[in-house]
Amino acid sequence: MILYPAIDLKDGQCVRLRLGEMDQVTVFNDDPASQALTFERQGFQYLHIVDLNGAFAGKPVNGAAVEAILNAIAIPAQLGGGIRDLATIEQWLGKGLARVILGTVAVRNPALVKAACKAYPGKIAVGIDAKGGKVAVEGWAETSTLTAIDLARRFEDAGVSAIIYTDIDRDGILAGLNLESTAELARATKIPVIASGGLASIDDIAALTQPEYAMLEGAISGRALYDGRIDPKAALAMLAKVARR
Repeated sequence: MILYPAIDLKDGQCVRLRLGEMDQVTVFNDDPASQALTFERQGFQYLHIVDLNGAFAGKPVNGAAVEAILNAIAIPAQLGGGIRDLATIEQWLGKGLARVILGTVAVRNPALVKAACKAYPGKIAVGIDAKGGKVAVEGWAETSTLTAIDLARRFEDAGVSAIIYTDIDRDGILAGLNLESTAELARATKIPVIASGGLASIDDIAALTQPEYAMLEGAISGRALYDGRIDPKAALAMLAKVARR
């Protein structure tokens, strides 16, 4: 079970949004590379990065900040937001990312996801962001008619390394993870699933250690880490105990 600290990038800064709204933003650090290094020093083993501007623009926007992060850390990192073609995937993997996350393009062009998985085995994840039970795209600005399970099943045998499942209705408001829906998705697919959206306290970490959620690969934490609601050492120790069982 991996706990992924999140760095969401907007205008070169490390921020958190409320419910995915770009005008409801809190800036936590204007030096994302420094924040990434802090997370690494706290003991985290894998970093989650999102180019928020890129998700809306449909192309990378915060490239300089991402590169600075990659140059600062030794732990692996995954990136989502504005990655819509093979050339961009190749570019980012060449700069040292462990994997890229494809979201909107997974809905718009599933053939591209399958081609990317074939070209870069183990390097492609799919981001499934749900609002009201339906998959949202274009930086969460549009909602499709697909359910999360519908979309996951499109890639069942494609070689996708992970699914990052975000409940938009909980994101950035510390409402707690939607573990029930996340587990339902995990049971419906062979692809490893990572929970995202709403992780609020050490109680959520404790819930992740329960047997019914053992199939999850991990969870992403943002605001709760930044505002001190979760102590990194305590959270990582709790998850480490489960790993040793």
